[in-house]
Amino acid sequence: MPRSLSLPDLRRYAIARTLFRPTSLKRAINTLGFVQADPIRAPARAQDLTLRHRVSNYRAGDLELQYPKLGLEEDFFVNYGFLPRATQALMHPRTPRRVWTKAQQKSADAVLEYVRARGTVHPRDVDAALQQGKVKNWFGGSSNATTQLLDSLHYRGALRVAKRENGIRLYALREATPEPRDPSATLDALVDVIVEKYAPLPERSLGELISHLRRGVPHWESLRRAAFLRAKARLRAESIEGTRWLWPEGETPSAPRWQTDDEVRLLAPFDPLVWDRRRFELFWDWAYRFEAYTPAARRLRGYYALPMLWKDRLIGWANVSNTGDTLNAEFGYVNTTPKSKVFRTALDEEIDRLRAFLKSDRDHIGRNRKLR
Repeated sequence: MPRSLSLPDLRRYAIARTLFRPTSLKRAINTLGFVQADPIRAPARAQDLTLRHRVSNYRAGDLELQYPKLGLEEDFFVNYGFLPRATQALMHPRTPRRVWTKAQQKSADAVLEYVRARGTVHPRDVDAALQQGKVKNWFGGSSNATTQLLDSLHYRGALRVAKRENGIRLYALREATPEPRDPSATLDALVDVIVEKYAPLPERSLGELISHLRRGVPHWESLRRAAFLRAKARLRAESIEGTRWLWPEGETPSAPRWQTDDEVRLLAPFDPLVWDRRRFELFWDWAYRFEAYTPAARRLRGYYALPMLWKDRLIGWANVSNTGDTLNAEFGYVNTTPKSKVFRTALDEEIDRLRAFLKSDRDHIGRNRKLR
């Protein structure tokens, strides 16, 4: 009889299936299914930090540079990020919850006409041409009305992000997508993208991720519960230490193929291995939180702490920054600093990889290890 699965089996399986052999940028994103985006650079954007472990010879900014020729889209899925065009098409036509007033629709039509006449547009140029004034934004400040209209037209599927310049989205018209013949089957395909990226998943975490699809497919809110039930029926599942876990059919978490290595990896706060905080705590027995928006006095691990993976354990974190000619890395550890030469060598190699990823030719690396 096959032996029962253990939590260490699942932990190794989770690490090995998401940290696959580095490949091309397009193949890596197709394998991941979705890459969450975040604008903070500390020391690089989250999407670049995620991709550097999975793309051969990846450098910070490569995604933005190569995006126009990769067949990708920016859009909301479970969060905002980058995904294959075919996956984005499953979520459209999207029906937002909020209906525009006649005045808003008139302004939106003017923006669309401007984009139609010019092809690809910068928000600055749209604002200068249409001069629609300021509006209150979601966090209480003010934004250009045209900027909000561009964002909204993008969300509604009328526009797409054609490329970025210095991080700013440039827009073009998006080809309309026909209504899906079978919304339930289409929603199941989106759930499969979630599972492929984040498996193995606690059952509760899968339910929460499916609930996050309310941004990607708000028009199917009433169908999400049934999609969750269908997913639980078709996926492999097993209860381990009081938690029911789910993963794709055809994969065996205890199989010898799922092996970890001796590399140290500093992971993005939104890396697939880190994102599900419930799974994180079950696997590694400590709590990680993203603290960039936490008041400094209340932070436990730093503004942009990068979880540190070694072998099959997340043993600590690092806060990395560039100061003058120095790449500074401040480390913290959950228990004690590993003393082995293997670890010290692996950590130095990861810092060297990080320096190359940041396109740095600095010779000096300042490091201040701190125990916590």
